[in-house]
Amino acid sequence: MSGTNLLAELIEALRCLPGVGARSAQRMAFHVLERDRNGGARLARALDQAVQRIGHCTRCRNFSESEVCALCANPSRDAQILCVVETPADLLAIEQATGFRGRYFVLMGRLSPLDGLGPDELGRDLLQRRLEEDEVREMVIATNPTVEGEATAHWLAGLARAAGLRATRLAHGVPLGGELEYVDRGTLAHAFGSRQVLE
Repeated sequence: MSGTNLLAELIEALRCLPGVGARSAQRMAFHVLERDRNGGARLARALDQAVQRIGHCTRCRNFSESEVCALCANPSRDAQILCVVETPADLLAIEQATGFRGRYFVLMGRLSPLDGLGPDELGRDLLQRRLEEDEVREMVIATNPTVEGEATAHWLAGLARAAGLRATRLAHGVPLGGELEYVDRGTLAHAFGSRQVLE
């Protein structure tokens, strides 16, 4: 591609975003330079501030500008229920979609030996300290229904049992409003195998 080094550098920098290939990065760069330089400057400032000032909460590992995030600092949250999620995006999804009022722990990934992610990288020491020191009675395991997510859930359940806690797992299966004939085989098999007694 012809152009300046700065333009090539901008396009290459945009490719660090998930799902952004060379063509998408090029479209984004051209859009900012042709139509929205003010928006580009605002984006650059916000990105610079976020990278410089956002770290991790020392209690739950969620993104936070302070040492302890707002959720952990909120005294009205139920300290007896700890929901363990893979990512901050999962935490946000649960906060927005449910009435969950407990506390969280963010693994920042899932067990994946091929990617070099073992228990230590997922914050095992901090999680064990929270389970031993806090008033936690139940661990809600909210990992994704993938092979790695299931392995992570099994590991977490072992930690909960060792700490004498009740471990629960989010239900997986047929989506609300879904029709059985359109549900994929894996989801339907999992839902069928995890069926519950109606009372």
